[in-house]
Parts: sequence; C-alpha cells; structure tokens
Amino acid sequence: MASFPIPVTVLTGFLGAGKTTLLNRLLKEPALVDTAVIINEFGEVAIDHLLVEQASDGIIQLSDGCLCCTVRGELVDTLADLVDRLQTGRIARLARVVVETTGLADPAPVLQSIMAHPALVQAFRLDGVITLVDAVNGNATLDGHVEAVKQVAVADRIVLTKVDLAGDTGDLEALRARLRQLNPGAVVLEAGASQTGVASLFDCGLYNPATKSADVQRWLGEEATHEHHHDHGGHHHHGHGDHDHAEHRHDSRVRSYSLVHDGPVPFSAIEMFLDLLRSAHGDKLLRMKGVIELAEDPSRPLVVHGVQKILHPPARLPSWPDGQRGTRLVLITLDMPEDYVRRLFAAFTNRPSIDTPDRAALESNPLAIAGG
Repeated sequence: MASFPIPVTVLTGFLGAGKTTLLNRLLKEPALVDTAVIINEFGEVAIDHLLVEQASDGIIQLSDGCLCCTVRGELVDTLADLVDRLQTGRIARLARVVVETTGLADPAPVLQSIMAHPALVQAFRLDGVITLVDAVNGNATLDGHVEAVKQVAVADRIVLTKVDLAGDTGDLEALRARLRQLNPGAVVLEAGASQTGVASLFDCGLYNPATKSADVQRWLGEEATHEHHHDHGGHHHHGHGDHDHAEHRHDSRVRSYSLVHDGPVPFSAIEMFLDLLRSAHGDKLLRMKGVIELAEDPSRPLVVHGVQKILHPPARLPSWPDGQRGTRLVLITLDMPEDYVRRLFAAFTNRPSIDTPDRAALESNPLAIAGG
C-alpha cells in the first residue's frame, strides 16, 4: 500500500543533459525501491534494465520493485491509473513517483496537472523539481531557449552534468554564477559527485512526514534571499543588467523575491491577494511558495504553493518549526512588474504606502492599483 499523499518529483532538463544516466543510477539505489518512474517518451530513454519491449498496458514492473511507465495521453491519466492500481491491489506498494519530462518542455504544465486535479491532489504532493544542466552546453542552451531559463528558475535542485567534460573552469564558474542568479533558492549539485544521491535530491518539499519536521528556511530557499527579508521597499533584481550581459537576453527577465509581513494576516486578504496576482499576472508567475501566519489560527502555519495560475490546495502544518512565525512568500517570476506586486501585497497586509489604496478600498474596487 501507499501512505497518501505520495511524493512526486519532476525531473527536467535538456535533451542530452544526462537525465537517463542519472535515472539509471538512482534506480539502482535501495532507497528508490517502490518508486514509479513515468517517462514521456521511451524512444529517448534507455533505462538499463528496461531494454525491454514496451509493456502492453504501458507499465513495466522491474525486478527490484520499481515501476516504469510512459505517459499515454495525459499525465493525469497515468497518475490516476497508478492510484487505481494501488487501491485495487495490482501494485503492492508505491513510495514515490518520478516524472521525467521531455527535453525542452516547460515544466509548468506538469506541475499544474498534479496541482489542479481534485483527485490527484488527495493522492500526490509535489516534492520538488530537479533540473539537469549540462556543463558543456549549458550556457548556450540558456542563451538560446527561454524554456531552459524557466526550467532552472523553477528548480528546487539543479544538477550539473558532464562537469568532467566542461574543460575551462572559468566557463564552469560563469555557468554556476548564472544558475545562482537565476535561482538563488536552489541547491546546485554535481552529477558525478557522491552527494548527488537520493538523500540530496528527494524530500525537498517543506514537510517531511517521515520525520514530522519542516524546514521553512530551506524550502523557501531563503538563505539566498535572506538579506532582503525586511527590505520592503527596495528592488533587488536577480538577473543581469542588460548592459553587462546583453547576450543573456532571457536572464534579466527572471526575478526571485520575498514578500514579508510580520504578524498574522486574515485568510481572506491572502486569498484575494493571490487571486488578483494570478488573474493579472498568472502567466508570469513561474512558481510561488509561501508560509502564512493566519489571523484565524496563528498557531499552525498555512503553506501555499503555486505554479502560474494554479494554486495547490493550501495545507496546514501541525505547528511552527523553530518559532519562525510571520508571513513569507517567495515568488519566482518572468517579466512580472515587481513594483505592482509589492504594492498589492502591502495593500492587503494593511501596510499602505503613499498614494496606494488600502485593503478596504481595494475590495470594493480591486482595479484601483495602477499597473494591474
């Protein structure tokens, strides 16, 4: 059986970035027993012990307890089928699911399909996004494809592959600095290194049911954005200025920033802030994570997690970890007007700045904020 919700990891990265090699290595680790791997296209992927003919129903039971299946039609159907097999006993156990996306895919639709489906949301929880970046071609790929920039921006873990082939260490350092700038919250690992095992790649969600613990700081990637915690007015741009790195044309479009409010906030205010943000600029919101101290029940944090316009149903943690109260949202955005977002947040947390309507005025006229 499975203990629901089952953690889902999305593995993304460019064609040739080494996803297959990493998957093959991970699948041999004892910790990944009872894992289902969902692969978009078997054509691209040769799982070592999977050089087998396509299974008739799209699911292959491997000798060591892993399952492999291809997405047939919609990912949602494949995931629903796994739940069905568990409930009817055709699969004995399922500990986690890894979804491998094809090359240049934008990871958002995969994340959304898990978050937006009422039945799947009961059965699965998004554990994290692992993005593979090839050290040899990484810079060129990021320059050429905005999808690559998005894949890096939404990652919880970035794995650098082919580091041994990269040659010039200066180029590699430039790539690392670029990845840190695009996504200050992600942990960057090297594929060949011993630490890139199951332990460092999985269980990067906020709440770990196994240990019943939560690490808000780590989940929000806040070590990286720490200096901005109380910088409510300032604009910190992660991303290059256009003058010094004109060739990185997509990077400056990506921003990561924290919105902080000390003290409890009514649920209605947060809900309306998120609704307005998603309706005005949802397509520009690559990913959002937040921990909220609710006025209605400040003793238990509310956890929100969103991808573009889709919001995962908010979850409650049993208690606050290490007395870290307050409301913190981390937004990873593409082309989003930061000033608008900060003013909107200030209005809803009743910290109006000059010439900004307060929440009461906004609720009667949500369009009162310029820039929406």
